[in-house]
Amino acid sequence: MSSTTLPPSAAPLTRWRQYTALTKPRVIQLIVFCALIGMLLAVPGVPGQHELGLALAASVGIGLVASAAAAFNCLIEQHIDVRMKRTAWRPTARGDLSRGQALLFSAGLGGAGMVLLHQAVNPLTAWLTLGTFVGYAVVYTVILKPLTPQNIVIGGASGAMPPLLGWTAMTGEVSPEAVGLFLIIFLWTPPHFWALALYRAEDYARAGLPMLPVTHGSEFTRLQILLYTIVLVPATLLPFIQGLSGLPYLFAALVLGALFIARAWKLWRGYSELLARKTFRFSIWHLSLLFGALLIDHYLRPWL
Repeated sequence: MSSTTLPPSAAPLTRWRQYTALTKPRVIQLIVFCALIGMLLAVPGVPGQHELGLALAASVGIGLVASAAAAFNCLIEQHIDVRMKRTAWRPTARGDLSRGQALLFSAGLGGAGMVLLHQAVNPLTAWLTLGTFVGYAVVYTVILKPLTPQNIVIGGASGAMPPLLGWTAMTGEVSPEAVGLFLIIFLWTPPHFWALALYRAEDYARAGLPMLPVTHGSEFTRLQILLYTIVLVPATLLPFIQGLSGLPYLFAALVLGALFIARAWKLWRGYSELLARKTFRFSIWHLSLLFGALLIDHYLRPWL
């Protein structure tokens, strides 16, 4: 999943806030939310005391490893963050935290999260979470992001893992329903991120990153946003097709999908920074409301 940022602060951050900023808290909140949705959907009916304890341990463990990946990303991209207005405020970019401090912080968070997941949840979830860390922090950040404009498409697999991790945490297995949830976020990520990249294209060009608007231009990127959004809508219907959800979710998915396509269509027909910003912000609401509707549907179904 792509990062949203806090506004830069002219005053130095406190040490606590410096370390907190490395974890990209807003992104972590969305990751844990999506993982929690996967956990709750995997449990028939209202979760009992055991399921709630398992979900709490899994949420904390996944959050810790995701925070470690975010901190490692800040460490690896320190030289890039310095050149971008969007990220120049980060503690590693400003020099408030050294590379050694960031590395130790990332290792501590990741190690604690892995131990918790392996011991209190199950080994499958622990290893899949470790694979997600490697996919984002190494494969995406180190290899894909600086080399190919398709970085967010390929690397988006790591960002799409949270609901699948949540599902495996509760069931100990990867099911077709979990893969369906993964596919939704995988297809959602490119239009979400490219909308951001459109109005940050100068930043990415300055940093030397081959993001799609930089390498292929605004018009091509806007077309890709529209096409991916159109493909995304059928994917959002998978939970209904698989029997994981009912009519309330189906209605919500169709409405949210139509609104997303309408914004992507408008952006494609005529670019403005305001439209790109609105599309990016709506994409966050789209995913949050979609998964929220999935959860509400899950608990409404016994009475429908």
